[in-house]
Amino acid sequence: MPELPDLQAFSYNLDKKLAGKTLKEVVIVNAKKLNVSHLVLKETLEGQKLDKIYREGKELYIKFNKGDILGLHLMLHGKLFFINGKNANKYPVIELYFSDDTGLVLTDFQGIATPTLNPEEKDAPDALSKNAGADYLQSILQKKKTNIKTILLDQKIIRGIGNAYADEILWHAGISPFSISNKIPAGKVAELAKSINTVLKDAEKSILKSNPDIINGEVRDFMLIHNSKKTHSPTGAEIKIKEASRKTYYTDEQALFE
Repeated sequence: MPELPDLQAFSYNLDKKLAGKTLKEVVIVNAKKLNVSHLVLKETLEGQKLDKIYREGKELYIKFNKGDILGLHLMLHGKLFFINGKNANKYPVIELYFSDDTGLVLTDFQGIATPTLNPEEKDAPDALSKNAGADYLQSILQKKKTNIKTILLDQKIIRGIGNAYADEILWHAGISPFSISNKIPAGKVAELAKSINTVLKDAEKSILKSNPDIINGEVRDFMLIHNSKKTHSPTGAEIKIKEASRKTYYTDEQALFE
């Protein structure tokens, strides 16, 4: 699943390519979880000018000139493609056609990528928001006995972080993913908040540097810890892997608080 840095890169390139275009037609092909009728979606968006595209948590938001927003959640296998004329990509979910005969299509062979008209505002702060800083994290963690990685992955607590980047962030902060949240000292929580910003922003830069036009897929080859091709961290510690429903990559350099 694309995570925050991937989606940041996608939104940058989508906005650069599509902002200012007028939406001529919306074609809904396989939107199983669309929150409104096909007719309402078309009547609301068609004819509007695309204002900007940006990321919110793990979603891409397409904002139009009247203030309406089309949210796109790619889920596990959703992919975006630019098109000219009609769409030729397999497994389309929704297609957006603009007045200059260009377009954008969201595909998903599982059919679970989700478009949403005017998504509800979320309570949890975005991982790169100022509201997700050390004070916020401390207020949450001191009440939780769950391990810290589970907290970072909980989109109802902090939005945008997925499995791979949780491992990178925790290694960068020097905190074991198996640490009990309310046992982590305040100083370490402050380091964690800084690591979230550093790791996610640096990752976006790495993705755009190696794939300047990217709007789909995942780039992971630059990762320091959550990387199947690496055996040791940059400081020489062996990278260990805990097999579960999600693999956790970590080293003994990371302090365990329990």
